[in-house]
Amino acid sequence: MKRLFLGAIALTLAVSVTSCRDTKKAEDAANEAVEEVQEAAEEAKEAATEAVEEVKEAAGEVVDSVKAAAGDAVDGAVDAAKEAAGDAVDAAKDAVKEGADKATDALKKQ
Repeated sequence: MKRLFLGAIALTLAVSVTSCRDTKKAEDAANEAVEEVQEAAEEAKEAATEAVEEVKEAAGEVVDSVKAAAGDAVDGAVDAAKEAAGDAVDAAKDAVKEGADKATDALKKQ
């Protein structure tokens, strides 16, 4: 009877120790999973921050490009307006000269 009782206690002890080991392994695995999730969340946060910074930089570059293009367009329009005004003045001078020449010719014929 002693042997049966001692065997049952030994078996119970062995099952208890094995059960504790399994619980410890599961707890360790859960802790590792939590740490991995926290690391992944930090990496995602850093990636999002970097993406926002890159978008800000790209937007700034676009704004600068638009400003430069607008400035070039304004400069081109001003140059075109100056050229058109110069052409108009030249045409007016030519018309006045031609009109004066015709008037002079007409006066000479009289």
